[in-house]
Amino acid sequence: MNTTDNKLILAAKVLTLVLSMGVVLIVAILITSCEDDRGSNPVMHPPTEFTLNTPPYAAGAIYDLEASRSVELTCSQPDYGFTAAVNYSVQVSLGGDFATEGKFMDLATSYNTARMEVDASEIAVAQTTLALAEGMTEDDFPITTKMYVRLRAALTNGEGEIYSNPVALENVRTIFALSPTVLPTEMYIIGSGGLGAWDWTGAFEMTPVYGENGIFWRIIYCAAGEEMKFNTAKAWDGGEFGTSATVVDNAGAGLGGDGNISVSKAGWYLVTVDADIVGRDVKYTVSFEPPTVYLIGGVGYEGDWSIRDENRFEVPTAADGYFVSPPFGATAEVRMCVSIAGEDWWHSEFIVAADGVINYRGRGDDQERYTQSAGKRAYLNFMSGKGEYK
Repeated sequence: MNTTDNKLILAAKVLTLVLSMGVVLIVAILITSCEDDRGSNPVMHPPTEFTLNTPPYAAGAIYDLEASRSVELTCSQPDYGFTAAVNYSVQVSLGGDFATEGKFMDLATSYNTARMEVDASEIAVAQTTLALAEGMTEDDFPITTKMYVRLRAALTNGEGEIYSNPVALENVRTIFALSPTVLPTEMYIIGSGGLGAWDWTGAFEMTPVYGENGIFWRIIYCAAGEEMKFNTAKAWDGGEFGTSATVVDNAGAGLGGDGNISVSKAGWYLVTVDADIVGRDVKYTVSFEPPTVYLIGGVGYEGDWSIRDENRFEVPTAADGYFVSPPFGATAEVRMCVSIAGEDWWHSEFIVAADGVINYRGRGDDQERYTQSAGKRAYLNFMSGKGEYK
C-alpha cells in the first residue's frame, strides 16, 4: 500500500469520526429541545386558596344601587402554578347560602382581571329577585338588606374552578329593579304531523281576541295522537309550554300528554290560549272547544246580528275539508266569526279577502267589506288559511 492510499484511509476515518460526533451533537440538541418544550408547557395545579378582599366600606356605608353605576371588587388571583388568564364571575346571596338552589344568583357579566367594576343594575336585579323569593312584594321596595358576595374563578378553558370566601356588604339598597310583567302579544302553535312537524317555519299563528290582552284563538285539525306546544315566539327559546298550562277539554278531544299536549280523538277544534299575570309569572290556560263558526249580520238568517244556530257552518271531517256556511239570506256584506265564551262576536270576526285568504280582524280596525249575492255560501279551510264565496 502506498503513501497515497494511507492518506485516503486516514481521511476516511477522520470523516467518519466527524460525522459520528455530528449525529451525537444533533441528538443532544434534539433531546435538549424536547426538554425545553416540556418546560414551556407547565402542568396546571388546582389552586387551594382564592381570596375575595373585603371592600373598605362593606361594614358601614350604604351601597345605593339606584344611584351607583358599579360596585368595586378586588381579589387575589388563584395560584395555578404558572401565570394564567383567569375568568371571574360573581355570585350574590341575601343570606349567605351558596349551596341551595334559589338562595343565590349568578350575575351575567364575567371579568378577566382581579379588579372588577360590577354592574350595579345586575346586582339590583338579583337583589330584587331574591327578595321576592323570600316573600317580599313590590310594595316593600325600596329595600335595604345585607348581601353576601363571592367569586368564581376558572381558567379560560373552564378548568381549575375555585370559589372565593364570601364577603358581606352590610347595607345594600335597591328600588324594584325588575321590568313590569306584561301579557304576550303573539302566540304560536307548533306540533307533530300537520301542525308544523316540530319546525317553527310551519307553526300556526294564533289570532288575538279584539280588545282583550292575552287571549288568542285558532281553529285547527288534529289527527289522532297529534301532539303540540305553544310559545309567544317562533323559536325553541325556553318559553314554550304544553301540559304545564292548565288544560281544559270542552270538546271531547281526549287531551293528555306529559310535556306536549296530545289529542287522542281526530277532528277540528277551536283552541284558545288565555294568559294571566299571577305575581311575577304569566300563567296559561289552554282550552279545546267545539269549532263553532257563524255567519253574522246581513247575509245571515233574517239579517240578525247575534250568534244563532241557523247561521252555523257545517264542520268537515277531514283536514282538507271545508267549513260550509248556510246559503246567504240576502245580498249583503259578508261577516263571519267564531264563538268565544264571554266575548262579543266582533272580537273574533274574520272575512275572506279578494285574494282568497282568510283575513282575521284580531286587534285591527273594522275590516274591508265584500258584498256577495243571496244564495251563495262561504267555504273555509282553516288549515290552509284559504276560503271562497260561491
